[in-house]
Amino acid sequence: MTDAENSYPGERLGLPTAGPGSVARPGRRIGALLIDYFAATIIATGFFGYDQFALPAEAGLTMFAPMMVFAVLQIVFIPTIGGSPGHRILRMRVVRYGGGWVGLWRPIVRTLLLIVVIPAVIWDADQRGLHDKVAGTLLIRV
Repeated sequence: MTDAENSYPGERLGLPTAGPGSVARPGRRIGALLIDYFAATIIATGFFGYDQFALPAEAGLTMFAPMMVFAVLQIVFIPTIGGSPGHRILRMRVVRYGGGWVGLWRPIVRTLLLIVVIPAVIWDADQRGLHDKVAGTLLIRV
């Protein structure tokens, strides 16, 4: 067996095996994503309305309203409270790899890549998504 097979997610990053400070596992991540997207859909519907019978050409930008609200939630809450509402509800936090404040550009880059979806489903051995690697962030348990 190689070292990679014996290691746990986050070991190479100096994180604990489990509990606070460990890498957030996929179940929590998916749960947070569902919470955030559900909240964004409710907010977008409240502000922009919803017409279940509208064709995409007729719907215009309202078709993308939930995704835009989702992006705003991510970009506003990651630097201010350390994660989206879904992250915080499920006891996770987005931190900067190496420590310090995540800043303003990291949440923007992370969110834009998350919306594209592909980077979010590509993980390394530490269960760190490509969107987190590019932004220089980690999603850890609190």
